Amino acid sequence: MSIRIGISGWRYAPWRGNFYPKDLPQRGELAYAAGLLDSIEINGSFYSLQTPERYAAWHDDTPARFVFSVKAPRYITHILRLREAEKALANFFASGVLRLRAKLGPILWQLPPSLRYDAAQLDAFLRLLPRDTGQALTLARRREVSRMRGRSALAIDRVRPLRHALEVRHESFRDPDFIARLRRHRVALVVADTAGRWPYLEDVTAGFVYLRLHGDAELYTSGYGDAALDRWAERIRSWAHGREPVDAQRIAGPAPRRSHRDVYCYFDNDAKVRAPVDAQALIARLQAR
Repeated sequence: MSIRIGISGWRYAPWRGNFYPKDLPQRGELAYAAGLLDSIEINGSFYSLQTPERYAAWHDDTPARFVFSVKAPRYITHILRLREAEKALANFFASGVLRLRAKLGPILWQLPPSLRYDAAQLDAFLRLLPRDTGQALTLARRREVSRMRGRSALAIDRVRPLRHALEVRHESFRDPDFIARLRRHRVALVVADTAGRWPYLEDVTAGFVYLRLHGDAELYTSGYGDAALDRWAERIRSWAHGREPVDAQRIAGPAPRRSHRDVYCYFDNDAKVRAPVDAQALIARLQAR
């Protein structure tokens, strides 16, 4: 059982002199954050393909047991809208993400609010996703050679399992068929706290649970108070011990009980420097018991 609490991204100007010491060079921010937290969600990969050198540096700048999650490109989710995505997927996995090696945790797929649930479309996309780094490498070799020339990494140190998590933002996903489909593909449904803006669903659909806490009162801005953090700590303990909260907000039946589940939780309420503070407070609560 592994519980990892972290933040979404780490390079934010308002954090300098607040979360980060005033005299800390920008190049030292990742190492500083990784010394205090269990995991970080890489979100620069959402906006553009990163480079193999950058992924290798992130690997080397963090402790041995640290884990990253990686936010997949919006080109796939928001531009292609999951359609005809094989080449774009190949480019993504060729771009160096596999250089994170043992530090590569779940890959996050965040769908746009305008994308409705389409069972056939989603099923076709989920079938493309590699389930281990060996499959990812095979896919990466089908990259667009001209576009990826000089910025591809086509090697792995060993075959490791890959995990995928899906964050939805359209009400049409409140469909038991959607939950059943995720369970068949063993893809985690992201539990997304978005101050009521987008669907809040707690169905467990994989052998791990993935949470994104964007703010419980004001999106991306509001911090989590003591009562809210206590509540999240209890829910995380329940999921980690293979159970579900008794008041879980599901749209389908409960998942089979397990001896344990891994839990990944990321705070994305960074606008007022709340994310790292809340993440450390939640870690303290989970370590207290």
